[in-house]
Amino acid sequence: MTQKHKDADIKTRMSDEELLKLESKYCSWGDTVHYVEHPNIFERCKGSCLYDRDGVEFLDLQMWYSAGNFGYNNERINNVLKKQIDRLPQLACQYLHEEKIRLAAKLAQRVETTFEEKGRIHFNVGGSQAVEDSLKLVRKHTGRSLMFAFMGGYHGRTLGASAITSSFRYREHYGHFGERANFIPFPYCFRCFYGKKRDTCNMYCLKQFEKLFETEYYGVVDRKTNVCEFAAFYVEAVQGTGGYQVAPREYLSGLKKILDKYNVLMVDDEIQMGFFRTGKFLSIEHFDVTPDIIVFGKALTNGMNPIAGIWAKEMLISPKVFGPGSTHSTFSSNPQGTAMGLEVMKIIEESDFATEVPRKGKYFVSRLKALQKKYPQIGDVDGLGLALRMEMCEKDGYTPNKKLTDAIEEIGLTGKLTAGGKHRGLVLDVGGYYKNVFTMAPSLYITEKEIDLGVDLFEEALKLALKRS
Repeated sequence: MTQKHKDADIKTRMSDEELLKLESKYCSWGDTVHYVEHPNIFERCKGSCLYDRDGVEFLDLQMWYSAGNFGYNNERINNVLKKQIDRLPQLACQYLHEEKIRLAAKLAQRVETTFEEKGRIHFNVGGSQAVEDSLKLVRKHTGRSLMFAFMGGYHGRTLGASAITSSFRYREHYGHFGERANFIPFPYCFRCFYGKKRDTCNMYCLKQFEKLFETEYYGVVDRKTNVCEFAAFYVEAVQGTGGYQVAPREYLSGLKKILDKYNVLMVDDEIQMGFFRTGKFLSIEHFDVTPDIIVFGKALTNGMNPIAGIWAKEMLISPKVFGPGSTHSTFSSNPQGTAMGLEVMKIIEESDFATEVPRKGKYFVSRLKALQKKYPQIGDVDGLGLALRMEMCEKDGYTPNKKLTDAIEEIGLTGKLTAGGKHRGLVLDVGGYYKNVFTMAPSLYITEKEIDLGVDLFEEALKLALKRS
């Protein structure tokens, strides 16, 4: 760009105030932008950081809800996209291209090696759409349309996905959901639904679920035929929006035994936890179960030209039972997305995330636990790989403190923190049942130096928030 063009660009460049005025008038507020009072406008990104229009660096500890696992502006993935744009940028999905076939094969082979179960891949665009496809697959196989799902579970905001997402506010304004899921308490041990303690409960919550099948009068099963009214149980082994809750290992294996007994499918939602977020390719690999269907998305393309999809056992998705036209989306296997997905799989194969992610996660948790000792307002701290959680509480270390959580998040987004010797910002995500949990999903490439910086920035924001309260 010549100096003349640069000067012209500066003159036509709108200020943040002008842009926000336009946004407030013409953009829908139906998305999540206006969860904060003063929305940020970012201009570029690299690695673990976002940069605003003034060049202020924001360390991002949530990486686009775990979509950017492999770092912002990843050079390898970007280069593949550039090449694909020049060679085969678009193609109607009723035609084949090499990258789609190879990506599906790599995904299916990986799952087959892990679980010793043959299956097939069906692509779509976003996570919610892939969940919809899984619902169609479940309904077609079972002939039933009722589902189990967990309290605290999140599976998307399309109508079908909302019906199996526990938050009523996602359904409240859209009419009656006659086939909404039967929501079962998740084994959230820090805040047990039944008031039990993990070391003495003997999996009480799992036994309560199993009781539903004891008699026909609980409305779940016909005891004469052993047929269950419910078709599938949608699970997140590690809840995403629910606050990065990790299910006890023996809970999910016990749950699968119950489901198999009554021919209820297990659908594993890996959209937020998939592709080494937890230190394994899929989070369900930690729990000694083989799901019947796996839903994936987000990080497969590092958040660009989105590709999502499902893996399902052969008996559920073979061409004989799920034939041509069973479901379709115009952009489902777009060649830009499949090319980037193939590169992501190559990166995974060439990296040692199975060692590095748990090591970094352990270090990050140790830093957060050290912070916890200094501040009684930090309640539960836990993590699996680089899926980390930190609950903000009152001084008792238990009562949820949403006000403090919101204040810390907003202070981070001002870009006026000074840890590290210059003005910086901190990007955090808030989740959990009481919206008091910081759910941290940093880049898998985050360094210990960046972890230290993140903890320092967080402590600075925490101190400022406590002064305000």
